[in-house]
Amino acid sequence: MATEQVFHPGLDGVIAAKTDISYLDVENEQIVIRGYDLIELSKHVKYLDLVYLLMNDRLPTNIERDDLDQSLKDEYLVPNDVISILQMLPKQMDSMDALRTGISILSGFENELDDRSLEANRRKTIRLLAKVPTIVANSFRAKINKEVISPRKDLSYSANFLYMLTGQEPTPAETKVFDQTLMVYSEHEMPNSTFAARVIASTTSDIYGALTGAVSSLKGKLHGGANEAVMEMLLEARNVEGMEALIMKKLQNKHRIMGFGHRVYMKKMDPRATLMKEAVLDLVQEKGNKELYDMCVVGEEVMKQEKGLYPNLDYYAAPVYYLLGIPIELYTPIFLAARTIGICAHVIEQHANNRLFRPRVDYTGPRNLHP
Repeated sequence: MATEQVFHPGLDGVIAAKTDISYLDVENEQIVIRGYDLIELSKHVKYLDLVYLLMNDRLPTNIERDDLDQSLKDEYLVPNDVISILQMLPKQMDSMDALRTGISILSGFENELDDRSLEANRRKTIRLLAKVPTIVANSFRAKINKEVISPRKDLSYSANFLYMLTGQEPTPAETKVFDQTLMVYSEHEMPNSTFAARVIASTTSDIYGALTGAVSSLKGKLHGGANEAVMEMLLEARNVEGMEALIMKKLQNKHRIMGFGHRVYMKKMDPRATLMKEAVLDLVQEKGNKELYDMCVVGEEVMKQEKGLYPNLDYYAAPVYYLLGIPIELYTPIFLAARTIGICAHVIEQHANNRLFRPRVDYTGPRNLHP
């Protein structure tokens, strides 16, 4: 007798993989990363500590963190041919499409591309983490006809990334907040982009191909593109009164309000959003523009009252990036750059204990037709 098949739209509730990388414990409001609470990590360690944790199953010593930092700096430079191709891309090309192209081209310079061993995949992860920020920054600079900006090895990883994005050396406070954004975007269990990467990796395709597929997934506004939409909404609203009126108008017209609701966080606020809400307040106290924070709070309150929805990470990450002086079009590419370590960790895990993803369908079409 055939086993009854159950259809789960969007694969809701379907367990697709066993992993020891991360877990979303919604009831306890925890994002577990290899046993640690991500929010607690974000308050006590730095992004490179988290990178090491995801790659090695434990937090690094000071010496190990310094060695990781140096390994990344040794791989910062992107081949000139990659930069030249980025400069040839159409000016109207979306920055996520440019990033996808850049990573794909970069694979051609990878000598270990088809080596799927644990150590080779770790070395490739280091190279990707080192080079993706440079591609993010310079693909955009090429688009707006600005000169290539080279990475600075005298800055920390996060400070260098922010420097390349803005062209200005960041303050310690700016670097701290930006480092936190990289941490909270770094890994989140099995979102669409990570799942896409694992599906690709399950064919034994290479880590660059899996990451390229993840970029395509993350481009969509229902996944990574929401942070840009949030900032556009804040700019359209202009002030507190305008924010409330704009959201009410969108709700009346049955428009989706970006930055609210999450497939996992249905009844509670995304803990990453809470951390970024604090970061926005810290930045406005240093830079001014308190009204931007107040607008976000009003929007949060209106959505909670009207729809029972809570902010997700993108809602408060958007004004953080804005206050840091980052162009809006780069918000989603930064998301991908931060998530590169999480995606690579999943690809490594998939390659280490692989089974090809091959689901079935619930066929609803006709049968027994004849020509």
